[in-house]
Amino acid sequence: STRWSSLYKLTRRINVSGTSGVDPGSNSTFLDSEFRYVLFPVAYSIIFVLGLVENIYVLYVLRCLHGTKNMGEIRIYMTNLTIADLLFVLALPLWIDYYSRGGDWIYSDFSCRLTGSLFFINTYCSILFLGAISVNRYWAVTQPLDAVSSDHRRRGIIVCVIIWVLTVSMAVPSLKSPGTNPDKNFTRCFEGYQNQTYFEKKKVAAPHFAIIGLFFVVFFLVVVCNFLIAQALLSQSPTQSMIISKKSTRTMSSTSSRPRGLKRRALQMLIAVVGVFILCFLPHHIIQGPWTLAVLRIEDGWGHVKWSEEARQVLSDAHQITLLLMGLNCILDPVVYCFATRKFRSFIMGHIKKLGKGEGFSQTANKQLFMDSRNQSLRPQNEDQQHEID
Repeated sequence: STRWSSLYKLTRRINVSGTSGVDPGSNSTFLDSEFRYVLFPVAYSIIFVLGLVENIYVLYVLRCLHGTKNMGEIRIYMTNLTIADLLFVLALPLWIDYYSRGGDWIYSDFSCRLTGSLFFINTYCSILFLGAISVNRYWAVTQPLDAVSSDHRRRGIIVCVIIWVLTVSMAVPSLKSPGTNPDKNFTRCFEGYQNQTYFEKKKVAAPHFAIIGLFFVVFFLVVVCNFLIAQALLSQSPTQSMIISKKSTRTMSSTSSRPRGLKRRALQMLIAVVGVFILCFLPHHIIQGPWTLAVLRIEDGWGHVKWSEEARQVLSDAHQITLLLMGLNCILDPVVYCFATRKFRSFIMGHIKKLGKGEGFSQTANKQLFMDSRNQSLRPQNEDQQHEID
């Protein structure tokens, strides 16, 4: 498999030839799911085309919004998340070929290690950047005056550097150790680890479960942030909104009400973020633990579970489906951007309308930016505040 395999190689792969302490199951048959050799090439081809077009266009839009007020920090997160998605998309052609050949890797070992690492980097960069966007939106809702009056680009850059350093450092072991593994007449890429020693299997399982635990920490943070955003938005009544809107922005509370339409769009944003986590990442990390133990076939001690062959096959099939779901994140992330900020959404809608009238690409962008700048200069400060929080 692909994404699991990139995670799996975070620890050193050993050559079991002539190794003492070999697992009694060293002659175990590779646990496979044959349907993936038909499903994955088709699905990944669609994801490749859509993901490439979507994310290149997103980078163009974010470039056009470079100087837009109040988009500094979240624009940085969006840009870095888009780059992470593009890394995943650019690695897909090799994986499409790998599955088309029935799981036979014909390229170099380094290319196997590189593409596997890109899968890992995309997965956890996406998770962490979506978490950062959730925290940013929570801050914008609970501290709207600070969000409008301050430029936090520096904070955004620092957070992105930390995320990249953390994720890449976790992927370094997979780049340093061999990635291909001979399996009869096939060369597996990040697959076929059922024939390792007891000790090496446990060394692999322990850090892998730690990564699963870290995911659930981030997932908990995202759920809490978005729950608090929803609570802050839904707790405001229309009457409060009318009264507060007449007051000066200096006296506006951090949880002041917004018009119903703004609330609705903000709620759509948090549903989109949590939805991506639940659809793309949660199933994989739920099934990953049991699947790890089923594949490793640890015979005694910690990690030993008596799996029937039927149970192993069910876990393998389920694992393949969750891998495919994780691949969807690169085409769903732009949907999150549309809900995360109104400026991004309005730019795209205006662009589509102008292109529908036959206007040029650059001409459309320039007109849209001019109108956004003009509207922003005419908009009262408190309205601009609501605009950013949306």
